[in-house]
Amino acid sequence: MIKVKDIEDIIKRNWDNGISKYGALAKDAKRKRYERDHIRSPYQVDRDRILYSGAFRRYAGKTQVIYFAQIIDEQISNRIIHTQFVSQISRTIGSILGLNIDLIEAAALGHDLGHPPFGHDGERFLSKLCRECGIGNFNHNIHSLNIVDNIAFRGKGMNLTFQVRDAIVSHNGEVNQKVCSPDRKKSEKDIERYIELMSEKPYAETKPFTLEGALIRQCDTISYIGSDIEDAIRIGIIKRSDLPKNVTEYLGNNNSKIIDTLVRDIIRNSYGKDGIGYSDETFEVLKELKSFNYKEIYKSSFLKKSKKKIELGFRILFETYLEDIEKENRESSIFGHFLDSKNEDYMKNNSNYEKVRDFIASMTDRYFNSELENIVIP
Repeated sequence: MIKVKDIEDIIKRNWDNGISKYGALAKDAKRKRYERDHIRSPYQVDRDRILYSGAFRRYAGKTQVIYFAQIIDEQISNRIIHTQFVSQISRTIGSILGLNIDLIEAAALGHDLGHPPFGHDGERFLSKLCRECGIGNFNHNIHSLNIVDNIAFRGKGMNLTFQVRDAIVSHNGEVNQKVCSPDRKKSEKDIERYIELMSEKPYAETKPFTLEGALIRQCDTISYIGSDIEDAIRIGIIKRSDLPKNVTEYLGNNNSKIIDTLVRDIIRNSYGKDGIGYSDETFEVLKELKSFNYKEIYKSSFLKKSKKKIELGFRILFETYLEDIEKENRESSIFGHFLDSKNEDYMKNNSNYEKVRDFIASMTDRYFNSELENIVIP
């Protein structure tokens, strides 16, 4: 009878089969804390830890673009749908380019764990409060890393591989970048410097360590650009006929066609190369579509009519929880639903401001509203 050890050896030899010379090998995966080898590849382990985390489960209750999406229409995207789109699109491209699909899936599933309630608006509101308290900017990509490193699993963290952690923190899909190439000399110190810069500045550039990380960054944009249009049409913010004619003629006039055009273009322009990029023409048209989305969708008065109330809600919750910690109000939700489950290291290494930040960032939209009602309604 074959021994378990022999089975493990066979499995490990197959981990890196089919990976191109530019792909990340499982045998090169590295963690901060040593762990013995598993039957699963290191990146499969990372994927599963993310998948079974509380932060992943809360994706379903967080805004992608449209507040209270499931109240308005259950087919409108939320954060978990966006995350699955990133995973599917990047795995499709990655399989053709010969990249490590397990690394891609883990990073895609984990890239937005740090998003607070109410999407990028919530990110801005929370960041403003954090700056006022002297703890620096709040950035969802950096907080995603904070979750997997320092908050998840009672404060112990997930001990993910450097490759997955880097792809998560380097994913910023808001950047207009024709070609994204990896920095294969990148180190833990480079990530630390990037975090310091982002704490102080509106934006700082960082390159992913792997080509898989570069792919996640580009696919983040592909996954939301057309999907946001479909959601906006569905609730009446725009009409399909409003889309720029030259954009629709080139990319298509619906999400399916836009994704197909962008995916094919990336494959043609990235195959056999150490970079993930678009052709010149596709990149210019994509930038124009992004500009249209920002002006007509993300900045629309219809979408932002609750913005001031939500911003005030962030301030009320932040100040209330801070006072609860300082006065040791053990009946507060920040204790029962958050701090009481954290280990000694988390409690010792984080200021009260950071604890409040982490709690609010973990909330779903519904929980945020429920907490606000409990505080302000007699």
